[in-house]
Formats: sequence, structure tokens, C-alpha cells
Amino acid sequence: MTRFSELLGTDFDGEPTTDIDDVIYGAFDEPGHRDRVPGLVELMNDPAEPEIERFLACVALSTWGETAGYEAVIRAAADPGSTPWYDFSVDRKFSVDSTFAQLADAVADGDLAREKGTEELRVEAARALVRLADSQYFEDKLGELFDNATLRALLDDIKQAVDRGVRSLASGAKPRFDLPTQLVDLAGAVSVIDGPLGVELATSVLKVGSSPRALNHAVALVYRAKGPEARQFAEYLTAVGDEKVCAAVREALGRAE
Repeated sequence: MTRFSELLGTDFDGEPTTDIDDVIYGAFDEPGHRDRVPGLVELMNDPAEPEIERFLACVALSTWGETAGYEAVIRAAADPGSTPWYDFSVDRKFSVDSTFAQLADAVADGDLAREKGTEELRVEAARALVRLADSQYFEDKLGELFDNATLRALLDDIKQAVDRGVRSLASGAKPRFDLPTQLVDLAGAVSVIDGPLGVELATSVLKVGSSPRALNHAVALVYRAKGPEARQFAEYLTAVGDEKVCAAVREALGRAE
């Protein structure tokens, strides 16, 4: 049995499994997962091991609230293209790396981090990922992942990432994935805790990178933002969107009333 099979290919009852997610997420109910941490750290840092196994070790450690996992995420975000597992997982729609989307999933849950006293490092790992929002693909995840406390800690970083993305789009850059929609999703997350800021960020994106998909995703802000800014944004979307967008806006306004 390989080291990977022992660590992530065996469930906590000692039975072989091909469902690695069962092992990773089963750790939330199994304190014995801690016994596997040293081996996973060694696996993740061993250049002789396959990249996919090193990546999954990082995902597991980050999901489990482990310092080594968060530190690896921060290192990866500092130089994405040099990460050992970069491009091993490629999105089918855009043919770009999707490993950072999976790392964002792993970092998003703070339950074990709070239990293990690594919450501050988890937020720093989330910060490192958000700073890549204008350059790396996150599979439409950034609008849904982070809890409100994490979002508040990351507001400045989110603003800066959106601003960089807007400048890039305004300059005529052609990203390899749907950057406007990704940035709109991030603005949508912000709108839950700061409606005016979320609307401001989304509007700045749409003015330089509007598309039917981005406009459809922007409707989420009408649901989430509170106050007059939500209705003003709804009016903007109605003015620039197609009938599908207008219908979605009307439905959003109806639910808000």
C-alpha cells in the first residue's frame, strides 16, 4: 500500500476507499484524523511524489485547519505558476488551472481552524487567494465561500483585486477565463455585509466588462444588498440587460418587497 493510499485512500474504519472526499470531510467527525497529519505534511512536501497526491494532501490539511496546509496555500498563491501541482487540474470550460478554486473550498470552512487555534492563519490563506481573483480562475466559487467575518477581514484585499481586474479589462486585456463574472461574484459576496460597496464594485466591473453571463450573476446583488442601492442597481441592470436579466431583476425585486 502506498503512503497516499494509507493516508487518503483508507477511511477512518480502516477500509480502502476510492472516495477521497469521504476521508477529507469525514475528519470533521473523527478526531483520529490528527494521526494522519504528519504523514500528509511529508507527502505534500515530497518532490518525488506525484503532483496530484501532493495537491490532495494540501487540500486535506487545509480542510482540517492545519498550519502546514494554510502555509502551503499562501506559498502557492505567492507564485501560482511555480506551484508543483499547477495545471494538473484544468477546467473544461476555459482550459485553465482550477486548483486554486479547490484550495479556496478547503480554506473556506473555519470549524476545525477555530478548534485548533489556526483561525488567524486561515484568514491569511483566504487573503492570499482573494488577491489572485483578478488573475486566477476560481470556478464561480468566490461569491459563495467565505463567511461574513472573513469577508470583513478581506474587504481591502477584495477592493484591490477588483480594481486591478477593472484596470486590466479597461486596458483591453483578454483573460483566458470569464474575469468579469468572477469579479461580479466577489462583489456579490461583499454586498451581503456592505451593500453600497458591493454595488460600487459590481458597477465598475460591468462598465468595462459587461456580458450576458456577468449581468445574470449581477442579479444576486439585488437580492443581497439592502437599502436604496439595491433598487438603483436593479434599475441599472434593467437598462443594460437583456430580457432574461430584466425578468430576473423583476423577480428579485418582488421577493425583496
